[in-house]
Amino acid sequence: MSLWSWRLGALFAIRLAGVLAGLLLALPAAHAHEARPAYLEVKETAPGHFDVLWRTPVLAGMRLPIRLQLPSNVKDTSEPTVQELADSLLERRSIDAGSAGLAGKRFEFPGLQLTITDVLVRVELLDGRKWTNIVRPQQPWIEIAAAQSGWEVAGTYIVEGIRHILFGADHLLFVLGLLLIVKDRWMLVKTVTAFTVAHSLTLAAATLGNVSPPLLPLNFAIALSILFLGPEIVRSWRGATSFTIRHPWVVAFAFGLLHGFGFASALTGAGLPRSDLPLALLNFNIGVEIGQLGFIALVLALERSFHVLQMQWPRWVELLPGYVVGGLGAFWTLQRAAPLLAVLR
Repeated sequence: MSLWSWRLGALFAIRLAGVLAGLLLALPAAHAHEARPAYLEVKETAPGHFDVLWRTPVLAGMRLPIRLQLPSNVKDTSEPTVQELADSLLERRSIDAGSAGLAGKRFEFPGLQLTITDVLVRVELLDGRKWTNIVRPQQPWIEIAAAQSGWEVAGTYIVEGIRHILFGADHLLFVLGLLLIVKDRWMLVKTVTAFTVAHSLTLAAATLGNVSPPLLPLNFAIALSILFLGPEIVRSWRGATSFTIRHPWVVAFAFGLLHGFGFASALTGAGLPRSDLPLALLNFNIGVEIGQLGFIALVLALERSFHVLQMQWPRWVELLPGYVVGGLGAFWTLQRAAPLLAVLR
């Protein structure tokens, strides 16, 4: 059996457990990168007094069902104001937390557990101390603690980057498609490097506000990039050639530019202060690269393991990963085309 057969078998071993669940849950997975995080900013303006900014994402014209519940014994000192933006609702208010401040007090987010998004929380105290963390659906509350060190803040964004790539089915399927096409290890290094450079460029450009592509066409194009790889995988199986098969790094770079904009939605949608963007961008991108390289390393390690064990795979098992890439690419392309066409009418 060829080395490529071992690779296909290994890839099948990784993905088989998730194929049925992935097909059943394809709708949520397809929207995984459209669910921009909610954002809570709490800034101390005087001892015990804070300005609160609460941003809730709006998807397809509907506000995510997340509410902000203030800690007990905290009262409003001004009437909340709500501003409707194209992609979110922005609520501003001022609160009085008393002489003890917010230390040890809990902000809750009812409804977060019903979503697939997160809440990015940033607290800035009067003495210059800052605190940043991520609230996830499985624990829809956060307790204000002491200020964090720079390393702890960096770690928060690195973890978010890792999580973003590992839970991003569309991005992982694109990487999987490249692995199914590229047979030469040196070409694989060039291809992965080209993809990394490309999505790092557009991630930086979008996060820093230099470019802001519309969301619906972007998500459609990302799905189309996965569908594009399907026929190329079949050509490589048949021993045929094409520009993609001869120069996969060029295709990886071109589509990597699109995927970088997809990664950026996790930061641009949060509404972070501009002063925080360089640190967030650097560490989020590090996290994305760690997750991506970890996925590739796992695939290659399992490929090697099955080769050493001399395991035999049925032909349909060898072909399944390629058809999963093409099939889900086609499904997501059609799914994301529908809202785009509705807007264009």
